[in-house]
Amino acid sequence: MKKVGIVMGSDSDLPIIKKATDMLESLNIPFEVHVYSAHRTPEEARIFSKTARERGFGVLIAAAGMAAHLAGAVAANTTLPVIGIPCKSSNLDGMDALLSTVQMPSGIPVATVAINGGANAALLAAQILAVEDKELASRLDAKRAADSAAVLEKDAKISAEFNK
Repeated sequence: MKKVGIVMGSDSDLPIIKKATDMLESLNIPFEVHVYSAHRTPEEARIFSKTARERGFGVLIAAAGMAAHLAGAVAANTTLPVIGIPCKSSNLDGMDALLSTVQMPSGIPVATVAINGGANAALLAAQILAVEDKELASRLDAKRAADSAAVLEKDAKISAEFNK
């Protein structure tokens, strides 16, 4: 199975990345996590991106706040799918990161999830990998079914309390 490569611009993004790693672990998807900054360690971010395919990665996740150029810097150096997670900062509630991540120039796409959307980034990465992995696709189907059952269980509880 291909691995998921995860990079964050700062270790302050770790709580968001933890949501992604927890989801990947629950789906038995291998991953690596690194801290590389588009601005402070651009050469390391470039090397990671350029060598990702040969190192067994199938998709990359990049999380950053504020200027949030990391996902774009990663995408500029690979043709692997890149998923950007814009991270909320104290300045503009993450809107700056969202716009920096989603507004990529033609030819360098970055799929973008919600602000602080670590779990969805992992799920999107899993869906990308599942295109060629039937066992992973089955695990994703099972997760969806379990999520649906959990909502219906909550509905039944609420309905029993209020709909008499």
